[in-house]
Amino acid sequence: MAVRPPVCEFGAKAPDFRLPDPDGRVFSLKDVAGPRGTLVMFICNHCPYVQAVIDRIQRDAAELQRLGIGVVAISANDVATYPQDAPELMKIEAERHSFSFPYLYDETQQVARAFGAECTPDFFGYNAARELQYRGRLDASGRAPGAPDARRELFEAMALIAETGQGPHDQIPSMGCSIKWKV
Repeated sequence: MAVRPPVCEFGAKAPDFRLPDPDGRVFSLKDVAGPRGTLVMFICNHCPYVQAVIDRIQRDAAELQRLGIGVVAISANDVATYPQDAPELMKIEAERHSFSFPYLYDETQQVARAFGAECTPDFFGYNAARELQYRGRLDASGRAPGAPDARRELFEAMALIAETGQGPHDQIPSMGCSIKWKV
């Protein structure tokens, strides 16, 4: 069942975190934050919505990093129920798509809860003051990739944030699989 997260709560502060990547290196928000903003993405390996746009995510992340936006991806799914989202497979996924950003594992799911993440993919775009300015979708893609010339909504929003510190007021929520919470 597809889930749509709520609209952007402008100005909400980014929660801090300390999470490992699959190799055990620990990253905090400070470690991944960019001088002109930060994009925190909740993704996972198995979700068809993520898989439909994973190459677009990497493309946009690399371009945003050149604009001074820090980028990080976090997987918070319960790997007991969804073993394809386990850290060793996250590492393979990151290598397969040449991620230019850390892909971190939120085993306790506390970070996902602190952010209010609801689905994969779920995007949180912060300005340099770590104030939320974007909680929308990547583009018009769904379970299948959108048109090759689909408007790059996330990229445009984050580029605006890098330039002005403010996100667009009109945002369309992301849509994806619900985060697989532990019971």
